[in-house]
Amino acid sequence: MKALADLYERHNRRVYSVCLSMTRNSAEAEDLTQDVFVHLIRKIGSFRGDSRFSTWLHRLTVNLVLMHFRRKDMRHEEVRDDLEKTTSFWQGQRQPISAQLVDRMSLESALAQLPAGCRSVFILFDIAGYRHDEIASLLNCSSGTSQLHRARVKLRRLLRPANHS
Repeated sequence: MKALADLYERHNRRVYSVCLSMTRNSAEAEDLTQDVFVHLIRKIGSFRGDSRFSTWLHRLTVNLVLMHFRRKDMRHEEVRDDLEKTTSFWQGQRQPISAQLVDRMSLESALAQLPAGCRSVFILFDIAGYRHDEIASLLNCSSGTSQLHRARVKLRRLLRPANHS
């Protein structure tokens, strides 16, 4: 137990930082940080020592957050339907909606529509600020930028106002 407490003390801030940078939501980041350390207890036996422990833990954290996004995407379809109903209600009422809130909701909706790989690369590069080689290492993929390019093209198309289609 002491060893686990030591691991938590040494790494909890970094794990939280990664979760926060990927989710942009402090409550989600706190929950995911706890999930990472619960998951760590189960997976510690799979650490082979091929890399530094902090690198392995970082990869475990990123994978857990990405799995969180995938689960969230499955529920997102229901949320999108609710969002469309709410938006049409407000438009029918002709009450103003904050442009910033609408933009954020539109972006979140568009991100949810990206394929998982493209979304992961986009979030890690454009939101979290990772370099291409770091992303390739984290996601075990080539360091090419094709997924990032595809993500940006699809986001532009999804975010383009309807009258410009």
